[in-house]
Parts: sequence; C-alpha cells; structure tokens
Amino acid sequence: MSTTLRDQLLGLGFKDAPKPDTPARRRDERSGPQQHKPTPGQRGKPAHATGAPAGKPAHATRPPTGKPAPRTREDIDLAKAYAIRAQREKDERIEAERQKQEEARRRREAKAKLLAFLAGKALNAAEADHVRHFEYGGKIKRIHVTAAQLKALNAGELGVVQQDGRYLLVDAATLAEAGAIFAPAVALKVDPHAPAADDPYADPRYQVPDDLVW
Repeated sequence: MSTTLRDQLLGLGFKDAPKPDTPARRRDERSGPQQHKPTPGQRGKPAHATGAPAGKPAHATRPPTGKPAPRTREDIDLAKAYAIRAQREKDERIEAERQKQEEARRRREAKAKLLAFLAGKALNAAEADHVRHFEYGGKIKRIHVTAAQLKALNAGELGVVQQDGRYLLVDAATLAEAGAIFAPAVALKVDPHAPAADDPYADPRYQVPDDLVW
C-alpha cells in the first residue's frame, strides 16, 4: 500500500494545520442544548418562588384581619387614671407659670411705686466720711454716712433702702413706708434693743470714734 506525502509527514510528527475560524464553525462549537434564560424579575429566585414558603399556600402568610381583642375593665380604668394624672400635671404647670408671671408683675409695679415714693427723700450726704457695713442679700454691703448719721442709724432712727443697686439713707418713717410698699428693698433696719450678735457691724469695733482727728 502506498502512502501519501501527508501520511509520511504525520508519521514524522507533523500536525495538520488548524482549520480557519469561520462563523459557521463558531456556531457549531457553541451549539448545544438550549437553556432558558431567567427574566430580570426571576433572577436569583427558585422556579417555585411565589412569595410564600414552599409547601404552604400563599394565603398562609397574610396577617390576621380579625378585630382586636376588646379592652378589659382594668385597662379602661388604668387609661383613665393616666389621663387624669396627665391633665392634673398640666394644670399644675400652667398654674405655676401663671403665679410666676403674676409675682413678676407685682414686683415690677411695687418697684415703680417705691421709686416714685423715694423721690427726694434720700439723706445720703456728700461729706459722709464714715462707713457702716451691713449684711444684705447674703453679702456684706456698706454705706457712707456722717458721724451723726452713724449714731442715728445704730439707734434705729435712720435706715437703708436698696434701689436699683444703690443704697439710700432714709428716716425711720420713710423706711417703714418703703417696707410696706416693697419689703425686699429694706436693706438695713436696726433694732436698738436687739442683742449685739444680731448686728455685729453695729459693734464699736467697726465704727470710727467721734473724737478721731484725721
């Protein structure tokens, strides 16, 4: 049997030249069993997915549509108690705010009345060279007075009224009327019969002697 040149070349180890890539050949290589492509809405879901677990009807996952259980007498009484307490607390807050505003209004009116009453009644002297200390508002305050005014002040014949941050020296009658108008304005009212411990700044150690020569 004669052999062809092709057979001889194959026997020597040569291989056939690759077939040219043609559209028909690519279609043959891709040909195979057709697979159904899932639609966009079905990707990632099993074929049987219908929104309900497998083996259960779709209506099994629906929430119950029946009416809620009726409220008991105890629930109704508790709800009423909460509502009553909430309303009472609201009324108390409103009343507290009303009283606060009313108090602020009274203070403003009293201060205005006191301002008008004290006009021209202050006895503060420009030549005052003595200092009288006293406690007012939890702090130590002072007022400058003359030697005669210091004696009268410690004897209860004079007093001190606070007005807009200033301390006014007034006589006892004016001090009493000022206290009736607005009691918090009375800064110093000396009781000459009170124990010395009640007004330590009335002690002679805190006063300047009358015969002291400067």
